[in-house]
Amino acid sequence: MYRFFVQPQVDHSQKAVFGYELLLRKEMNGRWAVPQSFTELSLDKQAELLEQLASQLQTKATNQVLVLNLNRQQAEDDFMLGTIIYLKKRLNPAALTIELTESPSLAEIQKYSLFFHQHDIKLSIDDVGTGSNTFQNIQHALPFVDQIKFAMQNLRMSGQADCIPRELAFWRDVARAYHLEFILEGVEDQGDQKMAEKQGVEWHQGYYYGKPRLVDDGRQLVNGGC
Repeated sequence: MYRFFVQPQVDHSQKAVFGYELLLRKEMNGRWAVPQSFTELSLDKQAELLEQLASQLQTKATNQVLVLNLNRQQAEDDFMLGTIIYLKKRLNPAALTIELTESPSLAEIQKYSLFFHQHDIKLSIDDVGTGSNTFQNIQHALPFVDQIKFAMQNLRMSGQADCIPRELAFWRDVARAYHLEFILEGVEDQGDQKMAEKQGVEWHQGYYYGKPRLVDDGRQLVNGGC
């Protein structure tokens, strides 16, 4: 069995949740775990799960954003564009953002931008500044996307936590230069929140606001303070 877990995205200045990132999980031996491959479940099936989740979260009424991750293999699936565009029509007027986890080529991002933006679907690049998503590797894509995400936890896990303030300032400035939305991921405590606030970053995501969880009732999804 597969389900989407959700993690809230918070506008600190407005003290409000504006969206949810959807994180695919698979039930294995009585517990939920990250699938070995996100292509285990077809995009059609993921779209069905996403539509069910949108109904549970009532995003048509709240206009909160749902964020779906696509890796390179999924993004280049022959049926991807049609599947996502048809999904957005069923979700209307709720907002949808596609988060690319790997840097696309120029031809790929031009194609995605052309088709998705025609249907009011936003494009985001995840994990900027780590892995292959260096500035040099994604610069060509920046004019075609709407948002970038900087994940502090990646630097922490690689033993580079001391670099976070400098890297955060760099990517904040990149977002401003390209007129992009900017989300800081990996906000774990009030100290992280205050650092983000000091640097003028108002859109946050992380354990401080809520761990990824199933949506099975009407409980508030934010644990920490906005």
